[in-house]
Amino acid sequence: MNLLFIDGEAVETLNEVATETAQAAPAGSGWTFWIMIIAMIAIMYFFMWRPESKRRKQMENFRKGLKKGDKIITAGGIYGVVKEVHETSLLIEVDSNVTLRIDKNMVVGDPTQGVINQ
Repeated sequence: MNLLFIDGEAVETLNEVATETAQAAPAGSGWTFWIMIIAMIAIMYFFMWRPESKRRKQMENFRKGLKKGDKIITAGGIYGVVKEVHETSLLIEVDSNVTLRIDKNMVVGDPTQGVINQ
């Protein structure tokens, strides 16, 4: 221990005081690390996973509720009217006497509602 004498009193040098302080209180302790990890996971859940899950459920319900006569938009940008509904596919009329069979998962929205889910 290095002591510095000022006015007859022994005073520790700044280097030793700083070293002792750094050893007594480490810069990052274990519990702060875990709090930060938990906070990051919570942020990801509320801003990424949860909204995506809600959107996926909404699209699934929309696709299950399709019926003859509904207007739809496909993922390729084709507008059509549903003619037949099968378990995994749809028959849509694109123009007069022009029909297409598409997969239900390729339906992305309803143009009559003004909201297109992507």
